[in-house]
Amino acid sequence: MLHDLVVSLGPWSWWVLGILLLAAELIVPGFFLVWIGAAAVVVGALSLLLWEASLWSWQLQLLLFAILSVVFVLAGRRFYSGRGHSSDEPLLNRRGESLVGRTATLHEPIAEGRGRIRLDDTWWSVMGPNLPAGTQVRVVSAAGRDLVVEAA
Repeated sequence: MLHDLVVSLGPWSWWVLGILLLAAELIVPGFFLVWIGAAAVVVGALSLLLWEASLWSWQLQLLLFAILSVVFVLAGRRFYSGRGHSSDEPLLNRRGESLVGRTATLHEPIAEGRGRIRLDDTWWSVMGPNLPAGTQVRVVSAAGRDLVVEAA
């Protein structure tokens, strides 16, 4: 049945596939199928020009479609990747990194490289050199959920 449909539509079958993929982009979340749909439309446009050529076999059409799909997806990803967009609050969802430079008093001593401090309303696990409780420390970096400190 599908074979008969493709044969009866001829070069327009690529256009139908492209339009179906572009329409599916409206239903499926993300921005991915639009590039594959665009590749199908390009192959459809070439098919309209080259349909009668002996060189334009279904194998070549599928190969070109696969190559164009990959190229369009990679180009679209690079174009819309969001690089270069600066934020007015770059540390919004990186709370540990936003604490770099702050000072605090050790609540629990750093023993074997681990201790605890309180900053604002939160207790933080810290890593650093062994220091007694009550020592002022400065946050130098964030490592996952832990803060790296040194004596202030």
